[in-house]
Amino acid sequence: MGNPPDGNSSEEALPEDNRTSPEDARPSIGRVLQQARIGADLTVDEVSAATRVRIPIVHAMEEDDFSRCGGDVYARGHIRMIARKVGIDPEPLIEQFDAEHGGRPEPTPAAPLFEAERIRPERRRPNWTAAMVAAIVAVVGFAGFTMFNGSGDAGKSKPVAEGPKPTQTNKVTPTPTKTVVTPDPSESAIAAAPRDKVTVKLSATDDKSWISAKAHNGKLLFDGLLEKGASKTFQDDEQIDLILGNAGAIDLFVNGKKVQDEFESGQVERLSYTQGDPEAG
Repeated sequence: MGNPPDGNSSEEALPEDNRTSPEDARPSIGRVLQQARIGADLTVDEVSAATRVRIPIVHAMEEDDFSRCGGDVYARGHIRMIARKVGIDPEPLIEQFDAEHGGRPEPTPAAPLFEAERIRPERRRPNWTAAMVAAIVAVVGFAGFTMFNGSGDAGKSKPVAEGPKPTQTNKVTPTPTKTVVTPDPSESAIAAAPRDKVTVKLSATDDKSWISAKAHNGKLLFDGLLEKGASKTFQDDEQIDLILGNAGAIDLFVNGKKVQDEFESGQVERLSYTQGDPEAG
């Protein structure tokens, strides 16, 4: 009989380092969205119609491919809208997305409002030169008239010479200073928006709304929640791109003019504006 085999050769112990951590064991974002959609008895077409996220992008996101979203900002917005539609909390998915894609970028402060320059009118000085010339003419005329009457006969009674009526001089009244009333900056900033820039103001009047704003070069100006009663103003040299998560709650002003829209509550809108009248063309 041969020697019994070594106990270590029949089974090798697994190293403890190969244990799976809780974070690695959690399902992917796409898997969670897909399972929630199926559980809500919704098709991809129905989710796309409700959120306005195109069908190919919904399919790609359920396969954890976010490259077709157009960037991390749009990917977060799509995740948030689809999660709400299928009835789950989007915040854990957003945190998981940020952890897997390098975190959320710091928001860029909005461009300052343009305030019209206050112009102080120049005060007009009294025209003292004209007044002096008029006074000298009056004195010379009176002296000449007196000398002419003194050259007559001495025996004749000299009537009392009446001096010439004093020349009526124009009273120089300083022009009153006109006070320039500067409108409230909160209203004049948009009304006096510079023509060589794009100025967009968003006001959440009826309800809160998630918004995203980007400059023409793709730079993120803002990505977050605009609470009811709050406003944000953005400015760029060429173009501003917007995503409104609840467009019906937003009052939109572009280049000093209110945009008359028919957006509904819960409606998602993607908008782009350039210089000039937003309704022209």
